[in-house]
Amino acid sequence: MGLISGFLDPDIGQYLLRDEGEVVVDEVRHHWAAYVRAGMEFVLGGLVLLAVPFVRAEIGWLPLVVWLLLWGHAAWLALTEHMDRFVITNMRVFRVKGVLDRQAATMPLSRILDITVTKPFVGRVLGYGHFCFESAAQEQGLRDIRFVSRPNERDQSIQRVVQRAGLRGPRPN
Repeated sequence: MGLISGFLDPDIGQYLLRDEGEVVVDEVRHHWAAYVRAGMEFVLGGLVLLAVPFVRAEIGWLPLVVWLLLWGHAAWLALTEHMDRFVITNMRVFRVKGVLDRQAATMPLSRILDITVTKPFVGRVLGYGHFCFESAAQEQGLRDIRFVSRPNERDQSIQRVVQRAGLRGPRPN
């Protein structure tokens, strides 16, 4: 992997225990709603840029600096959201996030005690929700996963993997 692609993709494969037979069941990227703030800053920066011809010449640099700061911050916000991935495997769930520094938090399926799926009104309309994992250790890196698209499907996917791993009792007939 090249240096630039390392900053643009979290490369989930490097975290897998392939020799143990671990495979990805689902890689969860953030719902597009997580990018709204970055998009609004980008649009605001464009509006500031449009104001340049109407500003006095002696302070003409100021809108350019504001534009650059807004677009730089918007790009950072978008990249931060893009690099935050939640992964469900046949053995565990883990989260990788970070642009310059990477954090990886992992939880074996056997440690998952409960998953709370919260769907705010806007999330119900747009198709996203937030996960809250309860575990014996309360690993903070995996406790709250926000802006999960198709949250019901993702929750069922985790429940299926847990069931197949034999970590819950058999299904009643």
